[in-house]
Amino acid sequence: MNSTGTAIQRLRDAIEECRRHRHHMRHALSSLESRLPLDGEAIDSMDDEGVQDLDQFILRFGKLQDAMGMRLLPAVLMALQEPFEDRPMLDKLHRLEKLGYLDSAAQWQELRALRNGFAHDYPDEPEKRAALLNRAMEGSRELEAILDRIEQRLGEENAGGVSG
Repeated sequence: MNSTGTAIQRLRDAIEECRRHRHHMRHALSSLESRLPLDGEAIDSMDDEGVQDLDQFILRFGKLQDAMGMRLLPAVLMALQEPFEDRPMLDKLHRLEKLGYLDSAAQWQELRALRNGFAHDYPDEPEKRAALLNRAMEGSRELEAILDRIEQRLGEENAGGVSG
């Protein structure tokens, strides 16, 4: 397979991985819908099923954000034959913003910060945990919008050949 073919295959694989994480994240969110918005008391009194749904959401939000940042965004640049593979992530984000694949590099960095926020546990601060989770649920819609935009842009540029 030539380098263009390899780039297209990497892009397809990255899109499929992102779609899987999006599907499971959506499922977890739909299971939590009746409990939203969250507050500290709701989190502290959540039953095992609710905790599992929250855990699934956190896991899939992080995996989607990771897959998009580490695989999809670089694969988009590679498929577009943009020479950014050895550049810092911020440069890649700015280039994708300029090309119209991201609304804002700053938005992506905020989503990354949310994902990183889950690395910290706040057992004695349930309101802080609830605020982070509520913001991540909003952020999940932003992640989905970015993925949708990328798929749409690639479909327009390649008549469905890349994302299909």
